[in-house]
Amino acid sequence: MTSQAYLSELFSLEGRVAVVTGGSSGIGRGITEALARAGASVVVVARRKAELATTVGELEEHGCRAAWVSADLSTRDGVRAAAEEAVEAFGEPDILVNCAGINLRPPMSELGEDVWDTTMALNLDAPHLLGQRFGPGMAERGFGRIIHITSQQAHRAFVHSGAYGVSKGALESLARSQAEAWSPHGVTCNTLVPGFVMTPLNTRLSSDPEKVAALAARTMVGRNGLAEDFAGAAVFLASRASGYVTGQSIFVDGGFSVH
Repeated sequence: MTSQAYLSELFSLEGRVAVVTGGSSGIGRGITEALARAGASVVVVARRKAELATTVGELEEHGCRAAWVSADLSTRDGVRAAAEEAVEAFGEPDILVNCAGINLRPPMSELGEDVWDTTMALNLDAPHLLGQRFGPGMAERGFGRIIHITSQQAHRAFVHSGAYGVSKGALESLARSQAEAWSPHGVTCNTLVPGFVMTPLNTRLSSDPEKVAALAARTMVGRNGLAEDFAGAAVFLASRASGYVTGQSIFVDGGFSVH
């Protein structure tokens, strides 16, 4: 067997179908492209139609199979509608990546019910509902990959962690519960934990050059993250190669969390 054939057997996503929420910008955009270029047919779910159309158009220029669904994942009806529309493109998914999220961070003393409810709806309820919709089918077919994007705030509180940190900590617990339920049937469930990545979700911090530099200095590699830094980890977790990895939180943070 040639090295190319061996690597393809381990990591190729040919014949797989992936659904990526929040896949038209930031980390989600990097993961979407990685999965598509590894061979998966990818359905991108997000709100903004223009960004979705641009993302899918660029993937198709690379020869990838891709489709998009514009959806509001902040309501349960919106999540359910998005899931049903997503399967119309390429069928039931083998891979689910939950990257859509909201990052509202008022001080704890000012945290109102509206911010709490909005945060939990998008960051926790939507991944749960999508898992309930797609996870059992993956288990019946004997293969599935569920990947959640969490946060450093899932492990430590800083910079007004608030409801955001709670939602991301709960999302990691959700991954473990999903792993317990479905991994005996070939479905792995894991999380990727980013460091600081300059995405639209972090506009407040990324607009301050001094804070950006300070965050880079906290890493071991000397820089902040890029969306493409998640490509390899995402393909690994989505592929056959990760069949014995489940219920785990994998840090892609340049050593930020241990420095």
